[in-house]
Amino acid sequence: MNLVRSELLKIRTTSTWWIFGLITLPLWALTALINWLQTDALANNNFGDVPADQADQIQAVQSVDSLAANVYTNGQFFGLMIVMLLGIIVVTSEFFHQTVTTTFLTVPHRTAVMLAKLAAAAILAVLFWLVTTVFNLILGALVMSSVDLGSQLGSGAVWRATALNGLAYLLWSVLGVGIGVLIRSQIGATVTGILLYLGGAVGAAIAISILAARWGDWINDLQVLVPSLASSLMVSGAEIPGNPPRWAGAVVLIGYAVVAGAIGTLTMRRRDIS
Repeated sequence: MNLVRSELLKIRTTSTWWIFGLITLPLWALTALINWLQTDALANNNFGDVPADQADQIQAVQSVDSLAANVYTNGQFFGLMIVMLLGIIVVTSEFFHQTVTTTFLTVPHRTAVMLAKLAAAAILAVLFWLVTTVFNLILGALVMSSVDLGSQLGSGAVWRATALNGLAYLLWSVLGVGIGVLIRSQIGATVTGILLYLGGAVGAAIAISILAARWGDWINDLQVLVPSLASSLMVSGAEIPGNPPRWAGAVVLIGYAVVAGAIGTLTMRRRDIS
């Protein structure tokens, strides 16, 4: 516990945490506006004619559970990127400020240090999730009531999506630590993480769409292998026809986090820090 407190102190005594908090707020507000407009359009059928082959998907997305899960997990896309970057900085800040040697001289057991960094990143991720969830509970009730669907706070789908959203925050913080260990440069790791997250989400969605049109709808199942898309799949309130099951997204993301944590720990133990 002392090691975890030490890692949290390193973050708390710098401007890192509140800078990320300030970045998160406008991004959350932007997605809140988009989700409000989207919910209103879906609930009131204000989006025009739908191709016959997409009718089942649209109907599933229009379900009350799906609409509620979406607004109560608002801000996930950018929120996960933020906690990933926090995970990166938990590691790379040591190399950036050249304090890593002192850390390992003080605590020679590198595995313990790595586990403390993982725990600290996880705690920060959970805090970010808790804060955004509080805002989402307020926002979600307003949005759902504005489209005459009630708050839906008694729905199991809402709380399941909220809990899985918390799991996604936790797992992405672990992925961030793994990236930070593999790429010790703070700038290099941050840029790489952003490119992998945003580029992976957009690029994979486009590529899968093109391949599915050419080779068949079964290609859509491959989206679950993309971490950022797997996260979105986890918190969908209803099963969407043509998409992999929600549990598959959770399994894949857990797998990535376990691999990232294991590789990070092994790398930290073996790599020369001089």
